[in-house]
Amino acid sequence: MSFFAPTPLARLAALALLGATACTAPRSITTSGKVTPEGEFRLAYNQGFNVGTAPLSKAGTAVKNAASQLGNQAAGGQKVNYSDAVSDVQTAGLAYLLDPVQPTADLSIRYGVIPRLDVGYKYAFGSHVFDTQYQLLGPTGSVENPERGAASGTTYASVGLQYAIQRTGLPNLSFLTDVNNLLGLSATRHDVLIPLTVSQSFGPEESIGAISYGAVYAHSWVSYGFTPSNLYNRAGTAALPPLERQSRNFSSYGLFLNVKVGYKYVYVVPAVSVYYQNYGNYTLVDGSTTSLSGVTFIPSLGVQFRIPSFK
Repeated sequence: MSFFAPTPLARLAALALLGATACTAPRSITTSGKVTPEGEFRLAYNQGFNVGTAPLSKAGTAVKNAASQLGNQAAGGQKVNYSDAVSDVQTAGLAYLLDPVQPTADLSIRYGVIPRLDVGYKYAFGSHVFDTQYQLLGPTGSVENPERGAASGTTYASVGLQYAIQRTGLPNLSFLTDVNNLLGLSATRHDVLIPLTVSQSFGPEESIGAISYGAVYAHSWVSYGFTPSNLYNRAGTAALPPLERQSRNFSSYGLFLNVKVGYKYVYVVPAVSVYYQNYGNYTLVDGSTTSLSGVTFIPSLGVQFRIPSFK
């Protein structure tokens, strides 16, 4: 039997697997305006943190205490009568489902198919993401074979399309476990993102990096339902049935900034994205509705590896 100390990379991966119980598609924009040159690959790992104002505003101390008490009652087989506290707990659970406050992480690969067009796949520990990017402006050469006119400060621009699908659940937090003991909340989700990116190169063909910024439009389709446990109407005379699957969709509008710094083959990419979304109205177990809206901040730090074309 042999023993070995885990490397820093192994520890980082383990932390990502523990912390990144993804409930939303990755929305941190870490690409530049220049797409992957034809025949090249780019591999990347990105670690971020999703901070939504909606769940923070809906999950105060009183709501968390109520969730703990009510969830423990339901888990212990005790009858819980519907109340305003149950309504508040449902709203907080929905807010965390739609826009959690939690770590995020993803692994991705991109390939340059033809000049000005690349495709990619991203695995976000629960989300599967497929995307493509088309370059609208700037040279299409590579670090090894720069186009004439490519220099430091050259402007690039591109438009992308990203599609993500995932079966979502509540983050692994104690009060949300209590929420699920009472409500049995589950959902599936599809997201489309369309980022417009502009960047300025550091060195010819981004050989030492780039600064990138832009705007992004996103649209999400959510299907959710409740399967309550030991939850009764306000009078306590009848158990509340499961809420049939509900479908909702909403738009998000965002701005982003990222900086890629390195040399030829390895780059570090700090980034920040900010989104606003009005999630709309959501039906609760008793048939009433609640509305949600908020701003989301997503800071992240990633590392990118470039594999040149063999041509």
